[in-house]
Amino acid sequence: MKVSLSWLKQYVPVEMDAKDLAESLTMAGLEVESIYDHYDYLSSVVVGRIVDITCHPNAEKLHLCKVDAGNKMLSVVCGASNIKKGMVVPLALPGTVLPNGTILKKTVIRGEASEGMLCSENELGIGTDSNGIMALADTLPSGQCLSKALKLSDPVLDIDLTPNRPDCLSIVGIAREAAAIRKTRLNYPDIILPDAEGDIADLTSVTIEAPEFCHRYTVRVLENVTIAPSPPWLRNRLLSIGVRPINNIVDVTNFVMMETGQPLHAFDFDRLAEHRIVVRTATDGEMFKTLDQKERKLADDMLLICDGRKPIAIAGVMGGYDSEIKSDTRRILLESACFAPSNIRKAAKKLGLATEASHRFERGVDPEGTIKAINRAAQLIGDLTEAILIGGIIDQNPVKAVKKTIPLNVGQTNSRLGLHLDIAKMAQLLSSVGFRTNNETDETLNVTVPSFRVDVTREVDLSEEVARLSGYDTIPTTYPLIPAERRGSSILFDLRNKIRQLMTGFGFSETINYSFISKHSCDRMRLPADDPKRNQIIILNPISEDQAVMRSSLIPGLMETVHRNISQQVKHLKIFETGKIFISTGKDHLPKETEIIAGLWTGSKHPSCWYSKEIDCDFYDLKGVVEALLRGFGITDTRFTRMKDALCTYTRPGYTAQILFGQRPVGLIGEIHPSVLTNYDLKQTVYIFELDTAALSDSIPSAKIAVPIPKFPSVSRDITLIVSNTVEAQHIPEHIKAMNEALISEIRIVDMYAGEPIPVGKKSLTLRITYRSPSETLEDQTVNEVHKAISDKLLHVFDAMLPT
Repeated sequence: MKVSLSWLKQYVPVEMDAKDLAESLTMAGLEVESIYDHYDYLSSVVVGRIVDITCHPNAEKLHLCKVDAGNKMLSVVCGASNIKKGMVVPLALPGTVLPNGTILKKTVIRGEASEGMLCSENELGIGTDSNGIMALADTLPSGQCLSKALKLSDPVLDIDLTPNRPDCLSIVGIAREAAAIRKTRLNYPDIILPDAEGDIADLTSVTIEAPEFCHRYTVRVLENVTIAPSPPWLRNRLLSIGVRPINNIVDVTNFVMMETGQPLHAFDFDRLAEHRIVVRTATDGEMFKTLDQKERKLADDMLLICDGRKPIAIAGVMGGYDSEIKSDTRRILLESACFAPSNIRKAAKKLGLATEASHRFERGVDPEGTIKAINRAAQLIGDLTEAILIGGIIDQNPVKAVKKTIPLNVGQTNSRLGLHLDIAKMAQLLSSVGFRTNNETDETLNVTVPSFRVDVTREVDLSEEVARLSGYDTIPTTYPLIPAERRGSSILFDLRNKIRQLMTGFGFSETINYSFISKHSCDRMRLPADDPKRNQIIILNPISEDQAVMRSSLIPGLMETVHRNISQQVKHLKIFETGKIFISTGKDHLPKETEIIAGLWTGSKHPSCWYSKEIDCDFYDLKGVVEALLRGFGITDTRFTRMKDALCTYTRPGYTAQILFGQRPVGLIGEIHPSVLTNYDLKQTVYIFELDTAALSDSIPSAKIAVPIPKFPSVSRDITLIVSNTVEAQHIPEHIKAMNEALISEIRIVDMYAGEPIPVGKKSLTLRITYRSPSETLEDQTVNEVHKAISDKLLHVFDAMLPT
């Protein structure tokens, strides 16, 4: 909201300068973003004195002027007929931006250089005379800034209002706040209507067919109207706050809107079919041409202002092209209304139309201000055009405004704000901005809310009024009582930190993605219809289409991260993320939240360098990372087992393993399915893992057991078995461990091979078993006997054979 200081002073005597007023308004809750002078554009316009005038050699109606600009002499081409030698004139220098948007440049006109422009009042926006160059007083010194020479200064405050303060979307609203700050009286403009003729009921009528959306609709009619440019004072008022003048009628409606906060609209009365108004909702798909000459497709919940046959305006948003005020308009119908804010907000958003009127209507206008505003406009139009006001007023008010009276407890308010105000002081503060108060008890005020404060509905709203009117800077600073004892951090917090420490130690980078993802992510991930992850929580008002649901998996976020990086030529990535996923459990229930850690590896195994070739990462590289992560938490009872092909949705069948803690599934690891890669526009192999963090936390051993350093040497023996391809390699070491042989200290798979000369459907596995005794040095015969017993049992259990 822009407020001209000179305009503000018409309603309240403001003796402080603009900076002090801005600070006071800010401390009252109306933040002033900036202060600028309305006449700043005149900073490059100076006082010039015409020293010499000669005829232009190449144009009969142009002259060459030598103009003294104070510190230099400039050559200016001018076509005005009233210039003369020695005349003092406004000289706009190159770089000046005139009110009509023209940017002056040093130029050549008909072969002669022109280093500026001699200006009329109209061209400078400080008057309406455009018949010749503006003549200045001879006593003004050359080179002086024109705004300083003419004492033109009008500071403008740009106020950033919160959505709950529609009462301040007007000059009078800001004046009311300034009056409360200055502890002075607010002077409302006097409204004296011209003598009326006839009866409006004989000319027009208003029918409201949608009272739920149109709470009040008021109409006046004026005849014998003359459309002309507005007088300088009105044009200047509008220009000071950035509103473009159009003509006297439209300018009056804009002036009253900015003055009172009540949007108005003027229709050409003779262009209204049947000379009547009908307020109705649109039919779905109905087309309407607005003032900006664009065809708009309407929805059935949009409110229309219609004449007897057709729409003439989208209520509260924008008027229609066919009923606008034109140069031949002689009779006008003035509209002042109160619409349902939610309806106007929805219509403006759907149509993509944000206007000064919709900005006010969608926040809520004063339901009792319609009459005052339309009378003010009728007064001004009568003064400017000598129009004839038709007697009477049509005021359809199907939804009456209800006076709100709210009890305010003084003690609770002081406790809430940390203040020590008595009941009289609170009453005085509230009365200063239009509230009416009376004492119910010594501790309770009955506060009647003025109709223009549509945002005040509860006692806490009144407490906020007391806080801001007394001054936020008067509220004492207090500090929370912090107990001396230290509070321990949560288990989840410590677990996350440990995960970050380990994963970054493995060379991975942490990513933090939004908890909102695209609703199409489940389709991209190839999840079946019955997958629980499809039970997504839909966001009612998403900030974008790609963030329409709460995430039910961390993988889509990681895949999007990969896509963004590869598009920037970063093809080698090792990333991870920890966070919650959200699974819907029904409309009336809270979602199931599960903490997950997910990791992703794509590209090369090692950074490329001169001493090694670039090798792509594989499944076993990421498996090693997961094993190292679990070892870092002391978890040893871990198994990786092949996942059934039917369960592999977003991972590749045959290249996916399920992660088990004992017999409990806690996650998976595998290669991303080629179809999923295509859905994310990726062309290189990607490996991922997921782990349930809660299961990880439950499996961390509560105590660490120290084992003495062995005193006696170990002995290793290898065994190579040829087994079926269907046998998972990990089952063999697990079976050996199950034998509980005391001398075995370690079992490792050191080699695997398939192909010639191994039979088809078979594979060769080589295991290295390390034997050690805690009490003696082992002899070969003892080791050989134990090793042979183990080998025989493996050959029998796994239907294996030894290589020949």
